[in-house]
Amino acid sequence: MAKLALINREQKRADLVKKFAGKRATLKVIIDDQSKTEEERYEARLQLQALPRNSNPTRQRNRCALTGRPRGTFRKFGLGRIKLREVAMRGEVPGMTKASW
Repeated sequence: MAKLALINREQKRADLVKKFAGKRATLKVIIDDQSKTEEERYEARLQLQALPRNSNPTRQRNRCALTGRPRGTFRKFGLGRIKLREVAMRGEVPGMTKASW
C-alpha cells in the first residue's frame, strides 16, 4: 500500500487539473492563434506560466484505486497488475479468464 500522503497528493493534483482546465484551454487557444498580436500571445504565455505547476495534467500519475501503487496500472480497470489478477481470479471482472493454451 502506498503512503496515504502520496495518494492524497495525487488527489490534490487531480482537483487542481479540474479547477484550471478551462482557463488553461482558453490560454492555449490564444497562444496558438496566429491572428492575435505578438503582445497578446506573449501575455497569454505569461499567464499560463503563472498557473500552479500541479494544474498541468501531465504531472498526474495513474495509481491503483485499491492500493495506490503507481506502476503497473491498467487504465481500463484503474487497478494495479497485482490487484487486477486477484480480482480476476475471484471472477469479479466480466469476461476476463485465466489464460491457458
